[in-house]
Parts: sequence; C-alpha cells; structure tokens
Amino acid sequence: MRTTLVLRMLAAVLGIVAVFLIPGLRMSALAGQQTVALAFLATLLGAWAFAGGVFLLTNGHAGELGVRGGFLVVSLSWAGCALLGAFPFFLSGAIPSFTDAFFESMSGFTTTGASILEDIESVPRALLLWRSTTHWLGGMGIIVLSVAVLPLLGIRGGQLVKAEAPWPTVDKITPKITATAKILWLVYLGLTVLQVVLLLFGGLDLFDSVTHTFGTMATGGFSPKNSSVAHFDSSYVDTVITVFMVLAGTNFLLHYAVLTRRFDKLSADTEFKTYLTIFFGSTALLTFALVVNSGYSTGSGLRFASFQAASILTTTGFVTADYELWPQTARVVLFCLMFVGGSAGSTGGGIKVARIVTMFKQAMNEFRHLSHPRGVFPISFNRTPMARRMVIAITSFVFLYLVIILLSTLVISLEDVTILTALSTALATLGNIGPGFDAVGPTANYAFFSEPMKWFLSFLMMAGRLEIYTVLVLFSPSFWRY
Repeated sequence: MRTTLVLRMLAAVLGIVAVFLIPGLRMSALAGQQTVALAFLATLLGAWAFAGGVFLLTNGHAGELGVRGGFLVVSLSWAGCALLGAFPFFLSGAIPSFTDAFFESMSGFTTTGASILEDIESVPRALLLWRSTTHWLGGMGIIVLSVAVLPLLGIRGGQLVKAEAPWPTVDKITPKITATAKILWLVYLGLTVLQVVLLLFGGLDLFDSVTHTFGTMATGGFSPKNSSVAHFDSSYVDTVITVFMVLAGTNFLLHYAVLTRRFDKLSADTEFKTYLTIFFGSTALLTFALVVNSGYSTGSGLRFASFQAASILTTTGFVTADYELWPQTARVVLFCLMFVGGSAGSTGGGIKVARIVTMFKQAMNEFRHLSHPRGVFPISFNRTPMARRMVIAITSFVFLYLVIILLSTLVISLEDVTILTALSTALATLGNIGPGFDAVGPTANYAFFSEPMKWFLSFLMMAGRLEIYTVLVLFSPSFWRY
C-alpha cells in the first residue's frame, strides 16, 4: 500500500470539499456575523494549508491506488470531511461541544439527518447552509466528486468509487471512471437546479429552496426549520419534495438512461419496478390507515402518507407530521420501510432494494430445490444471470447488517432507553435515515445521548454510508499485511 499516495489523495479530497465553505463565509460576512465568518475562514485556511503542505511534501508521487488503498482513502476521507465540517459549528460557538459538532457534521456528510440541535432556527443561516451543503456533498459522494477532479492533480482514483459504492459498479455508463463521475454529478446537479426552481414557484425563498433541495437530493433530511417540511404546510411543497425524494432514491444510472432516451432500461429494471411497488404499496396502506383510523380525508391521507413513505423508504428523514401519533398499523409500515432503503446506485441508504430482491429470489429458489433436489436454478437480475459469488456476497451483507443492528441495539440500551428507542436508533443511524421512534421520533433529536454514545452513533452512520465492509475491513489484521 502506498502510504504517500493515500495521504496525497486524502489532502486532495479535503482541499476540494473546503471550497464549499466559501458560500457560508461570504454569507456570514455580508450579514456582519464576524465570529461565524472567522470560523469559516479559519477552517478554510486550515484545510488548504494541510492540503498544500501535503502536496509540497509528496511532490512527484502520483499513480493509482490498489484495492486496499482505495478502502483506506475512502474511510479516511469521510472521517476527515466530518472532522473538517465540524469546525465551523464548533469555532463559531453555535455548537459548543466538539462531540456534538462532529456528530452533526458526520450526520450531514453521511446523509443521515440525525441532529443534536434543539432550536435549529436560532442557528445562523450561514451555518445552516453549510449544514445542508454537507448533505449535498455526501449525497452523490465526495469521492465521486473528487474522482472527477483528481486527474488534474496527476492522480488516478478509480478504486475510490469502487470502494465507496461496491455494488452495482458505476462503470456501466462509460469505461472511464472520471467521465462516469462527471456524468453522475451533472445529473445530480441538474435535478438539484430543477427542484430549487420548482420550490421557488411554491413560495419558498432562495435559502429555503436550496437547503431543502440539498436535503432532498441527498436523501439526508436536514431542514433549517424546527418542524421540518411541516413548517410550510403546503401541499404543493409536499408534492414536489415527495417526487424528488423518489427520484433521489432511484438508481442514477436510470436517470442517465432516460436522458439518453433509453426508456427500455426502466421497464427492464427489476429493482426499479420493485422500488415503485414498495413505495405505492406502502403509500396505499398508510393512506388506508389514516383515513379509516384517524379521520383524515382521502386527499390529506394520501398527501401525508406518500410523503412519509417516500421519506422513510429513501432514508431522507423529512417529516410533515408526527407519525408517532398515527395508528399502530401506519407506524408498523414505516418501521418495516426502515429495513428497506433506496435503490442501489442512488443517494439513499439502508439495505437497498436490489439486495432485498436478490434475497427474495434466493428464498424462492430454495422451494424449487425442495421439489427438484438435482435441479439448477440460477438467479437472474434484470434478465441477466447473477454469479453465485454475488448472491453469497449479498446474503453475507444482509446478515452482517442485521447482526450489527442487533449488537448496536444492545450497546445503545446501555443508555437506559426503551427497546424501541434503542432499536430504531440503530436502524436510523446505520441505515442513514435520521428520525426513528420513541425518544428519537420525528419531533425529537439525539441531544440526550452521552458523548461516548454519540461517537459510537457517528461510527454507525459512516459504516452505513460506506456499505459496512469498506469500514470494517480496516479492522481486519489481514488488511494490514503486505
């Protein structure tokens, strides 16, 4: 493993991310908020000084990472960006505890949306813009962004994308990773601009439109309002955000296919059809429960049900109502959606629909084997047979995911919280969802947890965002053997 190249890539990533501190710096300076502006300036200069120093000391060291180097750079980059992102909150005094500042930053970059802020609207707008920007950067992936720029620095970073998003691989668009990264970010940027414009038509100002769009497209859920999207009480705003949450939870390869008029990709994509079936099915169940058991009109029931179904399914975490007050059936539906997540290749977290489809097909195959013990029944995905190694890898991932949920529930229970709080906290952080149930419900936050627990939850958020293996492999002794 080339340690010098790893350090050089880490510096490049941090230097690129630091550029996005500039809007917050400018905004706070224009507002006359000197403490906040100085916090942004100190963080920006510190990041660039680190990046510049590393590049000077490692001058002439270029090339491409191996697989192990890719895993290490990706994990260090996410941890480093969370550390970088914490300083504006901490140095400005808006979040006095560095643990809380790091938790908020990690929650942003991992698009989790879990917050320790109890009065969000009292925080300076420049910091709230940065808070939402961490979402937007983490959504498509700071690594994918960096890969589009790294060649300019003499670095080839194909292994970074593979380490960050191991399945499905992104090289289905174009053989060149750099070109693929640029295409993905252009699609992401285009959808972002479109949603901002539509929210402006809905009466939101530019700040609210941008911050809520960043939270939507990244499936993150940070809102600058204490009551989240419910603050606007607008069916138009709810509808726009619902549609874009569903789009953000869709594989971005399909967005590109639509842009290039390959509409057959949609009808042939098993995951996409299953994803929509889960969304519309859960929306129907939630609407039924709200209309029958809570007295909602059909229109209102559909509005709130579709929004919350999209929010939890895509792991966004926005809320328009306190679903803790909903009928038991509705809460069970939302709880089940927490185990699903968005599509593979999307900005959503969770297990991912593709893996669930594969597990279901594998389970059905076992029934066939019972009737025909000597039969060969290959599993196909999108009409293409899957390698047995891939099926085993998916099964192993889901098993590990559930084991981590159970162990994390045990660890969180040490805080003397209810079983529902512990379980939903584990699900909400590892699945990058944000709100859970009970003490971490839609109207609550994570401020009550102890500092050690917040560090543990931050680790869960990063592990979930990087698909578990990318982080856990670093704890394997064999990883460090040459």
